Amino acid sequence: MNIKKHCRMTAVLLAVGLTVLCLTGCGIGDGTGTKVVLTTGFNKDEIFRIETSTCTLPELMVYLTTIQNRYESVYGTEIWNTNADGVTLEENVKNIALAQIAQIKTMNLMAERYEVSLDEEEKARAENAAKTYFASLNDREIELMGVSQKLIENLYTELALAEKMYQYTIKDINPEISDDEARTITVQHILIKTYALDGTGKKIEYTEKARQDAYREACEVLRLAREEDADFDELIRKYSEDNKTTYSFGKGEMDPVFEEAAFNLGTGEISDVVETEYGYHIIKCISTFDREETDANKIKIVEQRREEAFGREYDAYVDTLTRNLNEELWNTVGFIHDENVETQNFFEVYSQYFGA
Repeated sequence: MNIKKHCRMTAVLLAVGLTVLCLTGCGIGDGTGTKVVLTTGFNKDEIFRIETSTCTLPELMVYLTTIQNRYESVYGTEIWNTNADGVTLEENVKNIALAQIAQIKTMNLMAERYEVSLDEEEKARAENAAKTYFASLNDREIELMGVSQKLIENLYTELALAEKMYQYTIKDINPEISDDEARTITVQHILIKTYALDGTGKKIEYTEKARQDAYREACEVLRLAREEDADFDELIRKYSEDNKTTYSFGKGEMDPVFEEAAFNLGTGEISDVVETEYGYHIIKCISTFDREETDANKIKIVEQRREEAFGREYDAYVDTLTRNLNEELWNTVGFIHDENVETQNFFEVYSQYFGA
């Protein structure tokens, strides 16, 4: 059980650290929620076109195959049998790959607009990275992805330029973050659940009577916790139904009700019974301020502010673009199922040369 606050996380470009701000729907859109579909006028193997920038099928297959093989190396090939609301995981991964490469192409167009470019040393790094990655491919991988060393070099050049564009956009964004805003506290807690899990892991809420019983138990635990010389650790071991006993967090990271109660405690203080969607909590504050964690949280908050600023700039730029998807070709795109195709280090090789 994890009581960290639920939030919609934007996808992050693998090994680059750039926030992917998806271009409407499943793929390329017009910025108003209506997907632009154009199945004529494309060159051979052209998946999409954003203004003057194009993406070819081999380029997409590098991204798609990398993600596919990463999944399979961790979860096995059976993972592709899963689906959610009728959408297969393979289709979701296709969309992730499309969104990633679409943003890279878009950011390269932004770089032209702002006259941001790679220097000769950075171009050389992209060339050397391409040599390294291409040399790692076997003949079957080269054949089925349809790639050349030059194509890989172009992809690495675009990755590097996108990252440079991101850094250019955020270069003047250095907000001052106060200790209070970034303050990180540490608490222990005892959880009495108000739900169970069925055999599939689905959450089943308690009946009203069971909830009342859980509340009475929580009140009794609170009484014991507030007794003189009470051993809170022992009470955790005896009563808590959470698999984690201690949480360190800053503002905005936890369930709001839990967080508010925790931040109002002084060191050593114990809360009243606190109700969240998980059940009833008794919270004990261990530390109201952690210097090391707070400083680390300041860095995280600054990065969040920079990403937000970039997102605003990026979204405004995207709204000015014409974006066309070759849906006919897109619908034929699928995974490569071949035991000789195992490549998954495209982004790792990039990181070796660019330190991303």
